[in-house]
Amino acid sequence: MSKRDFLSIADLSPQEVAGIIQRARKLKSGIQDKPLTGKSVAMLFEKPSLRTKVSFDIAVHQMGGHPIYMGRDEVGLGGRESVSDVARVISRYVDIVVARTYSHQTLEELAAYASVPVVNALSDVEHPCQALGDMLTMNEHTTKLAGLRIAYIGDGNNVAASLALAAASVGASCVIATPPGYELPSEVVRRAETLAVGSAAAIEQVARPEEAVEGADVVYTDVWVSMGQEAETEKRLKEFQGYQVNPSLMEHAKPGAIFMHPLPAHRGEEVSENMLDHPQSVVFDQAENRLHAQKAILELLVRPD
Repeated sequence: MSKRDFLSIADLSPQEVAGIIQRARKLKSGIQDKPLTGKSVAMLFEKPSLRTKVSFDIAVHQMGGHPIYMGRDEVGLGGRESVSDVARVISRYVDIVVARTYSHQTLEELAAYASVPVVNALSDVEHPCQALGDMLTMNEHTTKLAGLRIAYIGDGNNVAASLALAAASVGASCVIATPPGYELPSEVVRRAETLAVGSAAAIEQVARPEEAVEGADVVYTDVWVSMGQEAETEKRLKEFQGYQVNPSLMEHAKPGAIFMHPLPAHRGEEVSENMLDHPQSVVFDQAENRLHAQKAILELLVRPD
């Protein structure tokens, strides 16, 4: 059987997205399963991490596998050694590669040359593991995913891209409010619209946060300045004024709407000082659910049936 990579939400069918969410709920309930027994997982991280590193390490361990973490200085993808050579060498040692990179092109090259599955643990284009954890969280806190209105406020970045694709896959609508020039890439919108065919889901981009949040079941935001964009900090802080999620903005959403953020958060910027502790915030449930969603992803790659 040929190996399978997970670089984008679009690598999964809508049925597989639904299956991962349901499997993650079962794994979270305490089901003991060890499909990684006797297997090793290499974690190649160019970027620093808290949630992604810890959740993958624990997921592999709890599923019976052996996680091997290597930071930027230890591997030097494309610097100390070519990406293609790293991929071919590491494939001789491990059963899965989990990679967190600055460039999505690096991930694609790893996948092209690796003979074992490669998982996107974050790139500049997508963050698909985050999106599946997000869907699990929404599934826990709402009646059903199909038909939800998800309002995303802020930068049309990698997190927003994967969120839009995942929402389309489960039949939820995603309304994204960004300042001009920070919209989702047109290719992401096109792929989301394709995934949404056959459902009532819609992908919409607007300028005003209040318009996006009106009647929303979920209000979601992310940092305005991601890792690698530090040189743009002053410009971005200026252009994103008015896009903060705070209790006042939440009042435009449905009663009981949940607030989500992938973390880390910059209090006083994209969120008001106490927004993470707001009664409608589920951000720490969301952080935990990365662990369970990633277990389901790893299981799918080693046990496709």
